[in-house]
Amino acid sequence: MGKNVVEKIDDQVEVKTILVSVSDKSGLETFIPQIVEINPDILILSTGGTHGRIKEILGAKADQCLKQVSDYTGQPETQGGLVKTLDFKIYLGLLTETYNTAHQDDLKRTSALAIDMVVVNLYPFSETIAKPDVTCEDARGNIDIGGPTMIRAAAKNFIRVASVVDPSTYPSILDKMKNNNGALSLADRYDLAQKAFEHTAVYDRTIADYLFKQSNDSVKSCYQLGE
Repeated sequence: MGKNVVEKIDDQVEVKTILVSVSDKSGLETFIPQIVEINPDILILSTGGTHGRIKEILGAKADQCLKQVSDYTGQPETQGGLVKTLDFKIYLGLLTETYNTAHQDDLKRTSALAIDMVVVNLYPFSETIAKPDVTCEDARGNIDIGGPTMIRAAAKNFIRVASVVDPSTYPSILDKMKNNNGALSLADRYDLAQKAFEHTAVYDRTIADYLFKQSNDSVKSCYQLGE
């Protein structure tokens, strides 16, 4: 299969479908109602506790615009939230390109939607390892997989998708959308992609630094080793 080269994109992309899955839920109480006000037909896909918080924020309006990721994908979340967003329909929706006919055919074939914005921040790994007496197993359990994957997919596809990783940017994003008929520009998306890759780079560096500091004996002490 040949390498895909994108030549045509849209500068302005209206935000019609967003995926929200955040550890830090601060700012959602203003961000979510305002984004619905900007586009009353918006679809919000969400998971777990984030879905519960958005449903609480929107009240009766949630029935019109909020959907569980598991209902969208047809795959229930696994025990402990192990797998929630790692699904073909999600990543097709994030990576698809507007003027690629094969991508558009794949969307139709799978009944998937192009996702225009990802709002994700990650499990607080640095806070976990800062706790006294933290074990390697505590740290391992707080390594986020789906979050960084969504962020990276959205940021890679900045030609169409906005990747939002920092609640402090919510007000400026809302202002831009309000002043631009619910759309974000290529410059906006590119700026967000820069922040997104910096965010995941720092996250991975923190994990790597922690793991390098652990001895094999300290790791073994966390577990009962089978044969």
